[in-house]
Amino acid sequence: METEMAYNWTTLWSNIASLFACDPSQPLMFHSGTFWCLFILFLPIYALLKRHSRAMMLAFVVAFSLLIGYKSSGWAILLLLFTTTTDWYLARRVVASTDPVKRKTLVSLSIVTSLLILGFFKYGNFVLLNWHAIVGGNFSPMDILTPLGISFYTFRSISYIVDVYKGKLKPDCTWLEYAFYLSFFPSLAAGPIARGVDFLPQVRANRVATRNEVYSGLWQVLLGVIKKAVLADYLAQYSALVFGLAAGEGVPLLVGAFAFTLQIYCDFAGYSDMAIGLGRIMGYNLGVNFDFPYRSRNVTEFWHRWHITLSTWLRDYVYIPLGGNRKGKTRQYLNLFATMLIGGLWHGAAWTFVVWGAMHGAALCIHKALMPKLKKIPDTPIVKILSGFITFIFVMVTFVVFRAESMHDCMTYLRDIFVNWDSSYFHTIVTQRSLMCVVMLVIVVTHFIPKRAYAWLECRFVAAPWIVKLVVFLAVVQLVLQFASAEVQPFIYNQF
Repeated sequence: METEMAYNWTTLWSNIASLFACDPSQPLMFHSGTFWCLFILFLPIYALLKRHSRAMMLAFVVAFSLLIGYKSSGWAILLLLFTTTTDWYLARRVVASTDPVKRKTLVSLSIVTSLLILGFFKYGNFVLLNWHAIVGGNFSPMDILTPLGISFYTFRSISYIVDVYKGKLKPDCTWLEYAFYLSFFPSLAAGPIARGVDFLPQVRANRVATRNEVYSGLWQVLLGVIKKAVLADYLAQYSALVFGLAAGEGVPLLVGAFAFTLQIYCDFAGYSDMAIGLGRIMGYNLGVNFDFPYRSRNVTEFWHRWHITLSTWLRDYVYIPLGGNRKGKTRQYLNLFATMLIGGLWHGAAWTFVVWGAMHGAALCIHKALMPKLKKIPDTPIVKILSGFITFIFVMVTFVVFRAESMHDCMTYLRDIFVNWDSSYFHTIVTQRSLMCVVMLVIVVTHFIPKRAYAWLECRFVAAPWIVKLVVFLAVVQLVLQFASAEVQPFIYNQF
């Protein structure tokens, strides 16, 4: 009996220890059972500290955020604390100085330091690989464990120091408040990229979320779980299969491209919904990151709806500093193209991402150049449908480039869609993969439901009795279990 009890205690402590162990192959995802076990333990402690000790609440959330980072990237997450400390100190020195040259030097030092860290961990192997390809040497990739969310918190830190330099934000936050901002776990792994000018005043206010805000946040989390754990993860099985082949019959490849285009939206928008919902539950507004992007009728509108916090960051901290549209049309197009190249490279260390950014940059330039003529076309229903269809096809083609392992695979994939065409495969896909077709149809239909319908449903959920909320919650859990793949799939944007 004693031996059995000792075994049970040993097993229990082993399971608890595993919750806090670093395992880069199993990042702590918002839709995983492990995260929700930790979050259920976290929330009451957070609520108690928020009401009685703001400093302890800040320290507790920072520690919890670092734990999530440690689970995915080990001690490399401590680089986040290095960035926090250097930026916080340099921002205060910028304001303290009246010498313009010194101020610019301090800002440049902060930005260069952040970019060098990002460059080493994210692009070190990519640079060395291409260098060795040029000189003909042998290349062995470095074993680098990238800190979780480094691309996102680097952009947040840059926006902070630049806004301080421009006088948009006073660096009067404490180190702990700034660490809270950079490490805030709902947006740590994959955004949204909250600006300090928007987020830090909320940290200072320390406002407690209302009951309605908590329920509204829960509603958005549930929507995100459905998008990610049900829809995106299910489509991922087919798109992974098709892109793994990179060649074959045209119809299955076309359907695979369509499936991935829907998958990446549900994956990233689902993560954003969960992050924004968790933030709202905790009393913080992280803004809007996706606004039904596939409703767009041109590529410019697409970037006003897709990953909004990234596109506005690139506009404010890359495009406008390069000169924006203030130095003539030719310079405007060059600035726009360069901005999208940087945006493409930000997504990953591969030439496919650079080409993806270049394609969007070129499309944005062409659309702006043709705007005077396009405005003369009557805005009829047929024109709206046709322009939306053309935009979606372009976006889908670019996502083939985005998803492909190499440019060779990408060109083979796109070529076979047109060369190896046999329309009879449509019938085969519909009959043999009927559930996948239903899932894609559901995504398309729900994407075009009017926004007021979603607002109405959210209001009904918030106002509903607790038993109704519980039923909805259990229904979502059951849906996730029904569609669950063998293991929890990481977010696509986690790698960025």
